[in-house]
Amino acid sequence: MRILGLRPFAAAIAVFFAFSPDQVSAGLFDFGPSSQRQPVSARHLVAFPPGYRPGTVIVQFSQRRLYLVLPQQRAISYPIGAPKRDERWSGETYVREKRVNPGWTPTPEMRRENPDLPAHVPGGHPKNPLGVRAMYLGHSLYRIHGTDAPWTVGQEVSHGCIRMYNQDVADLYQRVPIGTKVVVIW
Repeated sequence: MRILGLRPFAAAIAVFFAFSPDQVSAGLFDFGPSSQRQPVSARHLVAFPPGYRPGTVIVQFSQRRLYLVLPQQRAISYPIGAPKRDERWSGETYVREKRVNPGWTPTPEMRRENPDLPAHVPGGHPKNPLGVRAMYLGHSLYRIHGTDAPWTVGQEVSHGCIRMYNQDVADLYQRVPIGTKVVVIW
């Protein structure tokens, strides 16, 4: 994974969206405490600044949104759950692998934090934290995946993964092939 200096893009996207009434009214800038947070807005089509090829996935953790870039400066915007403060990362990677109903094995660190976690949860199980689809990123343990806890979408909750509603990750899954470029920005 290559870490990028993406401050110019982050500033451009912030300015771009700051002047988009549709985005502001959609609640994208509501970053108050989770108890005061309004419901996370659903996936929708948005205008998008130039500079990325159609098919690129842009993850904007600070906005808790994932964008799939489309032709003609448009993108599909999906709400996401982001990493907790100590788990934040950014950079450029790609979709290495895709799985339907993936199994989940917590890392040793996760098991130390919570000894009650099971050693493994099989794919398709209703308590599987990866949900119905997973896209594995580069040579890391990070994934774009669904969730068994939809109320966490819009929150800082993960250990580095990008968490989505199951219906959204299923939609994204069928749109992106293996090898898709993924750019992650704070």
